[in-house]
Amino acid sequence: MVFEKASSSSNALSPPPREDTPLLGKGPPLSSQPKTFANVFIAIVGAGVLGLPYCFKRTGWLMGLLMLFSVAALTYYCMMLLVHTRRKLESRMGFSKINSFGDLGFTVCGPIGRAVVDVTIVLSQAGFCVGYLIFIANTLANLYIGSSILGLSAKGLYIWGCFPFQLGLNSIKTLTHLAPLSIFADVVDLGAMGVVMVEDLDIILKNMPEVRAFGGPSVFFYGMGVAVYAFEGVGMVLPLESETQDKAKFGRVLAISMAFIAVTYAGFGALGYFAFGENLKDIITANFGKGLISTLVQLGLCINLFFTFPLMMNPVYEIVERRFRSGNYCIWSRWLLVLVVSLVALLVPNFTDFLSLVGSSICCLLGFILPSLFHLLVFKEEMGWKGWSFDIGIVALGTILGISGTWYALAEILSVKA
Repeated sequence: MVFEKASSSSNALSPPPREDTPLLGKGPPLSSQPKTFANVFIAIVGAGVLGLPYCFKRTGWLMGLLMLFSVAALTYYCMMLLVHTRRKLESRMGFSKINSFGDLGFTVCGPIGRAVVDVTIVLSQAGFCVGYLIFIANTLANLYIGSSILGLSAKGLYIWGCFPFQLGLNSIKTLTHLAPLSIFADVVDLGAMGVVMVEDLDIILKNMPEVRAFGGPSVFFYGMGVAVYAFEGVGMVLPLESETQDKAKFGRVLAISMAFIAVTYAGFGALGYFAFGENLKDIITANFGKGLISTLVQLGLCINLFFTFPLMMNPVYEIVERRFRSGNYCIWSRWLLVLVVSLVALLVPNFTDFLSLVGSSICCLLGFILPSLFHLLVFKEEMGWKGWSFDIGIVALGTILGISGTWYALAEILSVKA
């Protein structure tokens, strides 16, 4: 439900899917500004939003807001670095059409560049799917069964219950057949977010609990990891720009989209924290109890993520099959990857802690370090000291956030398991 689901043009007799292949099927050759806005929204907004209220609880509401808007601005800047880098390589340096982030990595750094991008995309996409399974299992366990059965925890029961059905869904070869699932997922997402925010407002008006503005410096890197995860979508910015009708206005449309998403995230996270305060659970829907509306919202989100799982895993399959199967479809490798993702989900206890881990360890590299590094390598001859300072500064910031955030997220996960 994120970067990975935007559409771009394709032909009926197109080659086998790549990591930049559209997940909404064939569409018009070029997108208008409203459609580009919608595609950006689809490409970024995903399950990460559900962990924002708990993140605000840890960081404090004001610190959480500052983090969200800062990460949104930096993500936008790095996305535009990729766009400017691609435009220079294609228009002024004579390279053939660069379709994806992986193509750009190959053009700038050769096979090593593509390999780094491929690995980060595989880890990030698989990480998103681990988060989906954790959310589904924890939500269903909260709704129905909260104790172990035959020695198997409720969480494990639901993860293994999903496993055979995911094997079937992930065996689907053609992305076109998955397109209705993507549209359904986005509609459910927006509807569920709206219902949750209305419920939050109702609770706040009745009795708003005590909240904190700042959670202290110790949770800074934790919060940044969750925020980076929530805005991850850099992998689809090049295909989105390629299909935009008026490319001169793409930066403006992207900026408006990012601002709208940031405001939506801020409202969702802050309202959730204001409604429940320190009693907020890691997945906000768990705080609504078992009423009819709450149950429907939670079941809808679970169904949404269940069907989004194969969409998110598709770039992983493309990369693995391209590298190890000469681009040929392989059901056994897909099933093995589903098994690995399910096993990892069993080991991670907390949804938001895992968002922070993926956001810090993978998304910082994919969203900040690589775009600024590629831009620096391509524009190094014509940039002044300010340009060099910006690019090197973002690489350094991404590295610090990645290492520190990974450390703190792992500490949280291990402390919960202990």
